[in-house]
Amino acid sequence: MKKILTAFFAVLFLGAVVNCSAVPEKNPALQRQWMLVSFDQFSKEELIRNKAGINLTDTMEKGRIKGSAHMGCNSIFFTSEFKNGGKVKISGVGSTLKACQNMELETAFTRKFDKMTRYSIEGHFLTLSDDSGNAMKFVAADWD
Repeated sequence: MKKILTAFFAVLFLGAVVNCSAVPEKNPALQRQWMLVSFDQFSKEELIRNKAGINLTDTMEKGRIKGSAHMGCNSIFFTSEFKNGGKVKISGVGSTLKACQNMELETAFTRKFDKMTRYSIEGHFLTLSDDSGNAMKFVAADWD
């Protein structure tokens, strides 16, 4: 009976360890919806009118988050990897292919988004920047 109980608890413990390792990572300060409030020559009013923003609420797997963005016309998708030391890697940027009347914001965003190499979170603000001095500033959508 002792051997059966020992074997049972060993299997139970092993199952718990395997299941715990499969739990996805979560970073609530980062994994939220972000509204774009400052970018290039675009006014804050124009960004708000286009409902410009990124969505980082998907599950983090191996340090990567599959995200989406909207700049007024097409649905944009990408993979992001936020690393220690304020480093970020944006890759796999693509979008739907609708032709809209005004696509200046979307075109500028998709040209620069995957060039962003650094990030910082200060309060409810996320800032992405590159090595050339370009920056994108976001505010958390759930912040009043």
